[in-house]
Amino acid sequence: MSEKSISADARLELTDPSTGVNLNDRFGLNKINKTVKVPVGESKRVDWEVQIPKNYKGLVKYRVIASAGKHSDGEENILPIVTNQTLVTETKVISLKKKEKKTFEFDAMAKTASATSIPFKYTLEYTSNPVWYAVQALPYLMEYPHNCTEQIFNRMYANTMASYIANQSPKIKAVFDQWKSLDSDALVSNLEKNESLKSAILEETPWVRQAKSETEQKKRIALLFDLNKMSSETKQVMEELKNRQMPSGAFAWFKGGREDVYITQNIVEGIAHLHHLGIISSDDYEYMNIIDKALVYLDEQSKKRYDKILENIKRYGGKLEDDHLSHISIHYLYIRSFFKNKQVGSGAQKAYDYFMNQAEPHWLGKGLYSEAMLGLTLKRAQNSAFNKILASQKERSFFSEELGRYWNIGSGFNWYELPIETHAMLIEFFTEAEKDEGYVEDMKIWLLKNKQTNHWKTTKGTAAAIYSLLIQGEDSGMIRWVEEDNLPVIQLSGKPLEIDRSNTEVGTGYFQKSWNGSEANVFSDLSEITIENKNETIAWGAAYYQYFEDLDKVKDFRDTPLKMKRQLFKEVKTDRDPELVEINDQTQLEPGDRIIARIEIKVDRSMSYVHLKDMRSSGFEPENVLSGYRWKGGLGYYESTRDLASHFFISHLNKGTYVFEYPMRVVHKGDFSTGIATIQCMYAPEFTSHSEGGRVEVR
Repeated sequence: MSEKSISADARLELTDPSTGVNLNDRFGLNKINKTVKVPVGESKRVDWEVQIPKNYKGLVKYRVIASAGKHSDGEENILPIVTNQTLVTETKVISLKKKEKKTFEFDAMAKTASATSIPFKYTLEYTSNPVWYAVQALPYLMEYPHNCTEQIFNRMYANTMASYIANQSPKIKAVFDQWKSLDSDALVSNLEKNESLKSAILEETPWVRQAKSETEQKKRIALLFDLNKMSSETKQVMEELKNRQMPSGAFAWFKGGREDVYITQNIVEGIAHLHHLGIISSDDYEYMNIIDKALVYLDEQSKKRYDKILENIKRYGGKLEDDHLSHISIHYLYIRSFFKNKQVGSGAQKAYDYFMNQAEPHWLGKGLYSEAMLGLTLKRAQNSAFNKILASQKERSFFSEELGRYWNIGSGFNWYELPIETHAMLIEFFTEAEKDEGYVEDMKIWLLKNKQTNHWKTTKGTAAAIYSLLIQGEDSGMIRWVEEDNLPVIQLSGKPLEIDRSNTEVGTGYFQKSWNGSEANVFSDLSEITIENKNETIAWGAAYYQYFEDLDKVKDFRDTPLKMKRQLFKEVKTDRDPELVEINDQTQLEPGDRIIARIEIKVDRSMSYVHLKDMRSSGFEPENVLSGYRWKGGLGYYESTRDLASHFFISHLNKGTYVFEYPMRVVHKGDFSTGIATIQCMYAPEFTSHSEGGRVEVR
């Protein structure tokens, strides 16, 4: 707005927001002051060239100031620096029987590292108390970043479970009190204050929090168990859940989506579990109101399935006595078995009776998960046919002194074919139907053995597993497993590891020891682990070797039935329609160019609840900034735009090939990684694939 041309001075400064240390030199910012001539009525862009340090992970604060004469203006903000590497984790599971001494060889430590890999951390953890694997899984339910209805319910589920566990065991409560007192200032960090930074850093690089300090993870668990915090968050989540329930009583997977029978039944099942444990009562109006509305909807859906069977028999032939018992109907009967005092809707009673009569003659061959649900349904209906199911499942089980009681459960791609959920359902069935308590304890051992890292694979599996560990109550359930805490004797490659009692949690015997990448020279002395268990109970733990590999070096992976391919195109204007030119090493990009990301999905079978995450180059920004449902190429999905990637949630993916595209804009000059795209069936994580990494240059 000046009446004459001006000469403006601009200055850029970079600092570490946590320490205040100047980062100009580290980021290659040699010339921080720039002078620019600004003609009358024009604007001028000022730019600085920076080089992101290779191993810098965390936050950087920039401050830019422009001045001309008596006038000046400025801006400062904090940006997350996201690593160009992905974290690779090699694990060695440690398991000992009571009073056993055993040596473990960590073969992964002997592998030759590539030229670009960087050692990050070696961690050894051990516990004589398996309950901690379940307790440490609860924050995962609370912090899962996506806003689908099931995850919202699981946050409430985790809160109520946490409150129950804390009240059941004074020893556990003492542990949390100790963790909270370690460093109260750390409980209110910049990451806590700024949710956008938190999601950018912690969602994409979850190891950053772990790298800051070993106590941070413990404090987050302790924070979860703060009773005031639990009460406040439970109320918030309850309000959100009530708002998500449709007038029909149904829930959608995401807000704005269609009614979803399974998601509705899954939420009713979760509330039923809390009621069965005595955590909530029949007098809890808000819970029971959700149940009452949902059961009306589920009864109506059961009637529709029954009417469809009658219609098909009339049209195509067959008999009512034939097997018409679907997995969703079995799940409905199982849910209904929790609420005997709530009558089935008058119009749906005939359908309910029909499916109940189908249970006894047609239970075999439904799979372990559905068979266990039918067994529980028949047991609660006082039908002795549950004994046949119990005997059959016993015959198909296996036993190992180390692994406990288990079944060879394959990993399917439907909600009733998942190993953790299936084993948890089997525990629930055997808890009610099997009189031998030791039999169920052996089943719980296998479930906890399966948990080898920080959490079970899915939120649904985590919730089911925790419930199955709790259903026997304080005297014989997992709460009892906090009594013994004798310290083990550990040697690493023949050298004794000193364990300080003060560094183990109160009443548990759980401890963790880590070596950082800067101590890589000692890693070779950590490959042989000898442990003597001093307790009368089983004990286990794990060793983790973690290292970074460049995203650019990641090769595509398409060896599962769910395949995905990503291509990037530059949109080039012509005399006719715009043309798409695939981006390669020779493609010249400039700020302002329009980029089209094309995703091709191939699947040889139907899958439910698929998550596609497409990372963006930090030089690109999406045009679709508002999240919401989209319909493209015969595919319906929910698109969630985040700071570092675009997420696509597909509630049902039928067999076939799908291609869809979404646009981005080039906004920054520089040399950037393109990131990778990953697709995964959320409830069968084994079905996954990812694209190849690469680089783009914007001139």
